[in-house]
Amino acid sequence: MARIKNNVQKILSELPAHVDLVAACKSRSAEDISEAIDAGVKIVGENYVQEAEEKFSAIGSLVKWHFIGRLQKNKVKKAVRIFDMIETVDSVEIAAAIDKACAEIGKVMPVLIEINSGLEKNKSGILPVDLGNLIKDLLGFKNIKIAGLMTMGPLLKSPEDYRHYFRETKKLFDKIKSAIDIKYLSMGMSDSYRVAIQEGANLIRLGTAIFGPHQ
Repeated sequence: MARIKNNVQKILSELPAHVDLVAACKSRSAEDISEAIDAGVKIVGENYVQEAEEKFSAIGSLVKWHFIGRLQKNKVKKAVRIFDMIETVDSVEIAAAIDKACAEIGKVMPVLIEINSGLEKNKSGILPVDLGNLIKDLLGFKNIKIAGLMTMGPLLKSPEDYRHYFRETKKLFDKIKSAIDIKYLSMGMSDSYRVAIQEGANLIRLGTAIFGPHQ
């Protein structure tokens, strides 16, 4: 367990002040997550609503909760009750479902628009060319606030190989920021977060670097 604490403290000590750490907790135990929180983690990221529900019941609002997976429409009602931000909005349909569910509980949900920066078929995220139209649609919802952009990038071997995809997403971010008030650029995971920060990320999503490899 001390390993998790040491990992978190080392990462936090090296991060620039403007960068926030999201602990990616897919399939990690509530005990491991609690250890990370004790070491200074303030944001927990979850990929699955059902898994998040179980952990939320154990951990509660000690931290902010970010949804970082593919959100299914039938899970939206539960998701908006747990999460403080949804990082993976990539369609009007899912945004409309979030807006409706939030309206029912009097909540405004900050969302990030997920960019398919690698232009990969069958990959979640919106293509850069379609971003402008999606933003126009989302601005029509009262219970959603566009808070920024997120990207995964393709699965690559070397951290340096991600640089192009992060840089292109940062260009989109800067372009949008001149028109609407957005704050967050979520890019980079355990193997690529240093490059992501160099290219402008201020939210990074780390799992293995905190908890070690999945058993």
